[in-house]
Amino acid sequence: MDAVRHFLHEWRLVLLVIHVGVTSAMIVVILLQRSEGGGLGMGGRSDALFSVRGQANILSRMTAIFASIFFFLSLLMAWSMTDPGRAAKSIMDRAPVGSGAPAAPGSMAPSPTAPAAPTQPAAPTR
Repeated sequence: MDAVRHFLHEWRLVLLVIHVGVTSAMIVVILLQRSEGGGLGMGGRSDALFSVRGQANILSRMTAIFASIFFFLSLLMAWSMTDPGRAAKSIMDRAPVGSGAPAAPGSMAPSPTAPAAPTQPAAPTR
């Protein structure tokens, strides 16, 4: 699996260009579909292939195909960019270890580094 991941990592620019092409094609197909308001002027023809029903079937199938390819390429690129050695580490592995633990709930003794207790505010003068 690491060989496949390494191969895809080296071909990331090609995958990105294909991904952008599929994205652009999907946008065009979605914009060509007829909406409630009449679409982008794709009416008026009475061909069996481009009738209202035929056009909706073809364009909806093309949208589903492009969306599936888009989803697959997105997952493939995300998977190929991960580093297996880095993914196993946790942020808690880099946390400092030592006396950073909070004080016990019952102890109210001031620590040597704690700031002094605030004093009473001065009485207002007139």
